[in-house]
Amino acid sequence: MSGQSAGHHEDCVQAAINTDAAAKSALVASWHRSSNLHRLDPAERKSPKRLTEAEFRRARQRIEPLQMAAQASLDRLYLAVGGVGCCVLLADRDGVPVDRRGAASDDGTFEDWGLWTGSVWSEESEGTNGIGTCLAERRALTIHRDQHFYTRNTLLSCTTAPIYDHEGNLAAALDVSSCRADLTEAFTNLISIAVADAARRIEAENFRRVFQRDRVLLLPETHSGLGGLIAIDSDDLVIGATRSAQVALGISRESLARRLPAMDVLCGAEHMEGSLDRAERAALQRALARTSGNISAAAEALGISRATLHRKLKRFELRRAH
Repeated sequence: MSGQSAGHHEDCVQAAINTDAAAKSALVASWHRSSNLHRLDPAERKSPKRLTEAEFRRARQRIEPLQMAAQASLDRLYLAVGGVGCCVLLADRDGVPVDRRGAASDDGTFEDWGLWTGSVWSEESEGTNGIGTCLAERRALTIHRDQHFYTRNTLLSCTTAPIYDHEGNLAAALDVSSCRADLTEAFTNLISIAVADAARRIEAENFRRVFQRDRVLLLPETHSGLGGLIAIDSDDLVIGATRSAQVALGISRESLARRLPAMDVLCGAEHMEGSLDRAERAALQRALARTSGNISAAAEALGISRATLHRKLKRFELRRAH
């Protein structure tokens, strides 16, 4: 394990959690939780817990809609990282992988390490690790080798990002794990970008599936990187928003339940009014162009009423083509 003995790792963990470093270091704070809250011992040698077949079946059923939405992104991510000895795991909110991608030649190694469907990788069970700590802290992170709590996991490098459902609730974690000793920091950084991008794609695909009968608007990204999707019904009411959209627009799940007028939500967003107005104006123009100026056809294509379309055309001072 990175050229140090098992005992040395255990000593480092214990020394760190016995100081005030937990107040300054997110990693040591996780070690502290693992030891003091979850009562784990870094020297523990048991393999990760495994769910029974019945328990695993129920776990998959609970996350099945999101898992189905994730298939293309899991395939794409594995194509990017599988050739260098990594596996891809989709874990539920309890830290249990319910889907994975990996090379057949590596399957034996990963299964021995517990990087397999049905294993429990919650922080409560495995201490500091990519999946469990990502879910505990609700943020993307990498737990590299000696940063793991258990000594037996210090040959692993795990890069993980949280996934939120269509209501903005933490639903899953997407992880890329490797047992390779030659995994460089530069490549780990590339993996983190790929994992974060795939997590956003899964959230977007899941959101579109939930609101497939409604209009879905992509918000422009800001300097903070936040953007997201909102769903608008035929009455121009916002009926759904991804977590990043909720943050960007400053709206709560409680207010979403009341169905907010789309124009109020969009024009009230700080620094976004101009961008969103341009986006909506462009959408109207495209709809008119595709229907050769036919108001009824354009309104139907946009999923709004003729009266609503007329109001929007008047607001943006647009004229239909003759």
